[in-house]
Amino acid sequence: MARAKIPRKSTSVDMTAMCDVAFLLLSFFILTTKFKPSEALKVVTPSSVSNKVAPEKDVVLITIDKDGKVYLSVSDQNQTQKADMLDEINTEKNIGLTSAEKANFVKKPSSYIGVPFTQLKSYLGHAPEDLKGITIPGIPVRDSTDNQLTTWLHAATTAFSGIKFNLLIKGDDLSKYPSFQGVIAACKKNDLMKLSIVTNPVAVPAGSELYKINMAAGAQKPQ
Repeated sequence: MARAKIPRKSTSVDMTAMCDVAFLLLSFFILTTKFKPSEALKVVTPSSVSNKVAPEKDVVLITIDKDGKVYLSVSDQNQTQKADMLDEINTEKNIGLTSAEKANFVKKPSSYIGVPFTQLKSYLGHAPEDLKGITIPGIPVRDSTDNQLTTWLHAATTAFSGIKFNLLIKGDDLSKYPSFQGVIAACKKNDLMKLSIVTNPVAVPAGSELYKINMAAGAQKPQ
């Protein structure tokens, strides 16, 4: 007896539910994603062959712009240390900072110091977002008798007492050497001999000695 043939029917899958879930997930990620804030100080760093990522916590960052102006900032996660640094400077230099002026450096993200002590009070009277149109002279470092970065780094060393902080220098490719020399002098006076230079990482040039070493090391790794 011949077997009855079952008619073939096309299969259809309702994708409505899956599309709804996809759009819900997309909306969730858009609403919860934190975008990287724009840099308060824009500098074009020199390139170097490096794959080491700069730390984000326990950081004291010295920035030198293309005009040779020097700025100091502390990682936003270290609000306690930022407050301690500012308190020490305020007491030592008798500046008379108010709580609101201190908060503009301590609690606002990506805040930095870029003025002499004589202008510190008026400088901190501005919110960080209002400083874009203001000309800032930078921290004095070129005069060996008045290298104010030395005082700031001493305050940082005291504030980070018991904590190993990361000292980073981020200089523009066109920055002036006297400013860099003043920064190094301030570091030496505080016995801060270990520091890192922030650069723009590039790939190892093919055919170079370092490229051959890396290739050889990769070939020797156990499979």
